[in-house]
Amino acid sequence: MVQYWKVIWHHDFTAEPVTLFSENGEDGYETRKVQEYRDGRLLRTDGSAETADIGLSEVPVGRIEDVSAQPEFSASVITAGEFEAVWSAAGADQGLGTLPDLQGG
Repeated sequence: MVQYWKVIWHHDFTAEPVTLFSENGEDGYETRKVQEYRDGRLLRTDGSAETADIGLSEVPVGRIEDVSAQPEFSASVITAGEFEAVWSAAGADQGLGTLPDLQGG
């Protein structure tokens, strides 16, 4: 079953994303991802346009409970509709979108 995740990364690195949104396939691999940065910039990829700043994981993402158990992350499952709203906000022009207000997580 496809899952959609929102993972907040608690850190002080200025050049790293603070929130990761991912669509994870039945095989556990990311199929699409959006990264949100402190400055509001949004980057997205579906694997066809990866850059030095964003790419899909090369290994399965594992279980969300295991991600949440790590103190630097707060992870939650979101709906397909919530992910699609974030994906659309990120836009194909990379970085010009604004993040929608998600109710969960």
